[in-house]
Amino acid sequence: MKKLLRLAVPVTLLALPQCTTAPGASIARPPVTSSVRIDYVHEKLPNGLNVVYHVDRSAPIVAVNSWYNVGSKHEQPGRTGLAHIYEHIMLFKGSRNVRDQERFALLEQAGGRAGVEINGTTSFDRTNYFQQVPSNQLDLALWIEADHMRTAGEALTIQAVDAQREIVKNERRQSTDNQPYGSWIEKMIGYAFPAGHPYSHSVLGSMQDLSAQTLQDVKTFFSQYYSPDNAVVVIAGDIDLDASKALVRKYFGTIPRGVPRPALRSTAVTSVLSTPAREIVNDANARTPAVFIGHRVPPTRAQGSASVPLLVAVLGSGRSSHLFSRLVRERQAATSATAFSLGLVEGADLLIANAVGSPGANSDSLANALSSALDSAVVAITPEQLARVKAAVRFQFVNGLQTMGGFGGRADRLAEGQTFYGNPDWVNRRLAEFDAVTLEQLRSVASTYLTPANRVTLIFVPAAQQSAPRGN
Repeated sequence: MKKLLRLAVPVTLLALPQCTTAPGASIARPPVTSSVRIDYVHEKLPNGLNVVYHVDRSAPIVAVNSWYNVGSKHEQPGRTGLAHIYEHIMLFKGSRNVRDQERFALLEQAGGRAGVEINGTTSFDRTNYFQQVPSNQLDLALWIEADHMRTAGEALTIQAVDAQREIVKNERRQSTDNQPYGSWIEKMIGYAFPAGHPYSHSVLGSMQDLSAQTLQDVKTFFSQYYSPDNAVVVIAGDIDLDASKALVRKYFGTIPRGVPRPALRSTAVTSVLSTPAREIVNDANARTPAVFIGHRVPPTRAQGSASVPLLVAVLGSGRSSHLFSRLVRERQAATSATAFSLGLVEGADLLIANAVGSPGANSDSLANALSSALDSAVVAITPEQLARVKAAVRFQFVNGLQTMGGFGGRADRLAEGQTFYGNPDWVNRRLAEFDAVTLEQLRSVASTYLTPANRVTLIFVPAAQQSAPRGN
């Protein structure tokens, strides 16, 4: 989902080139500045809650974004999917003073929009809840957020758990079990991380584990992870700083710290796979073949990890990317070819290359074409390519900061910095990290990690193609 509202940003943005020459003529491109400054005030309450305030009074709106340092990596074996179930409970079930489904209703009545401006998400590494409302409704937004943090656990019933469990199980059927290529993520992380590793199971969890969750499991999970000492609350927009601090103390200041949390199981793995993996998947839902190739790469919290998003962009961002050019335009072996990373923060991240073949395409030929394109990726990284992807990645990052809430907005980035890097100022340093990546460094990352030995290859073959002789 993307935010629609665009605001003036009090930061130094990209210096875009001015086209004053005829088409086809050389255009002088001024140097691009990477300066971004999102001012903020950070404080930590006695109960451990980190609060970040960002004041921008250019429009009468305010975003409240709460990040909890809990994701699927914190789940115990046999209890996968618990973090995602609890996200649903926080959003849709009540607390002591907010009835079931009333969270959205109250915020929408105040002017927010469900989905775009009011929502929640769960990842491998964290869970967040966000809302953007008119600035005169800050009191309401903070009250709702604090009431859920304080009392959502005590309001839980087995009926509430069962209802959200069924919704999550249906979400799994729609996105994984009954989707073409839907099992790729579970298979990929199953090969890329050893059994029992915190990243070796999906955020959705298994059907068996979802069915096994008990009311006590969910209540224990809440008491361990949904406490102020495990959370960051960001308030961004048209606010009075002192008045906002007073509201935070009023609603959050007396919430007690949580109970001790289990230690996170080790996320350490070798920097690259010790042996490659390959599986042919017979997919009854697929109509055309598809290939997913994953590689271990440095986690996003590692020094120098800014190279990874740039490498992703070189490989698979847009129609001028390396994979699209090789597989779609030149060889016409695929209808789409992309690359992305999972954005994992610990141990190792995964860079995924994906190609979807044309109807009737041969799956083995498609896999060979994708592998060959990855083998030749290093030579595709030219100074011009690096400059192009740096501009694209910078633009994407800065463009997000023009919004106050939602995905990639200022509240989101400030919370990300505090949660993953212990410092909201990360948002002001990120562009400099991209700028510091040199051509040699990017080529070194590509040659180190895009190797056949570091690959998990998943080849999805349509059931109809399976019934015909291979190679047809």
